[in-house]
Amino acid sequence: MEKHIHPSRLARDERFHRRPTEERFTDPRDQSQIGWVQAEAADVEERARRRMHGIFVGEIQALEGAGRTAFDFGTDEVPFELKLDMARQCWDEARHCEISVKLCEHMGGDIGEFTEFTTLFEAACHDDPVFRLAGVNRALEGLAIDVFNQMRDFGRDMADPVMEHCEDFMLADEVTHVKMGSRWLRTVTEGDPQRRDEALRFQKVVDGLFNFQGARGEDADSPIRLAREFRRMAGFSDDEVDQIAGMAAQARAEADAARVSRGTASQRAAAG
Repeated sequence: MEKHIHPSRLARDERFHRRPTEERFTDPRDQSQIGWVQAEAADVEERARRRMHGIFVGEIQALEGAGRTAFDFGTDEVPFELKLDMARQCWDEARHCEISVKLCEHMGGDIGEFTEFTTLFEAACHDDPVFRLAGVNRALEGLAIDVFNQMRDFGRDMADPVMEHCEDFMLADEVTHVKMGSRWLRTVTEGDPQRRDEALRFQKVVDGLFNFQGARGEDADSPIRLAREFRRMAGFSDDEVDQIAGMAAQARAEADAARVSRGTASQRAAAG
């Protein structure tokens, strides 16, 4: 089996529809789809199905990413115990895939109903395993903590015990995955602070992308709320969570300013 495969080579059947990752962050249609998943929203069912489908394809790629990390590197590059942790994560992610498929069906959705982007797996393709731990186990699995925490609360608000319990079970696994990443990032870079700092800068880049123009933060109206308590349990310091929240606030302010500027330009064009 070949090591370090390209994301385009991930196996999918005809049900899946894939678009380039860059469109995820540049196409306004995709940005507009990132919003509250609230019980009182008029289009709550479609929003919830979209979010659940995104979780499902993310779990597939998390399984693939953890599997590749376990396979791509030899014991001369990473400790054998790290490979065992990645294998354990594969088992968790496989279970999450099964749960997510059943939740999609429970919510009236279908596999392939919405687009798949390979962004998560792309973060798992770095040649340095430490960067994979920072980008996947800490940044993207950290995002999973935020999303599962929100979806668990959504299930409670919707009086849906199936949704609530499934999301709660998966949330516990995500805390473990992030904690493993935090542990191994420190262990593998012990004595090499430069490599650790570079990996953490990479993590910051990934976190910045997945703030979705400020949609993830700690404001009362943030569509995705940072789950600070669970992040602490997973090995994040308060300073790290503050940095993510700060990036979100800055991105949101820039996005709001851009919308105001576009609105002003449109008004001038109409008046002219």
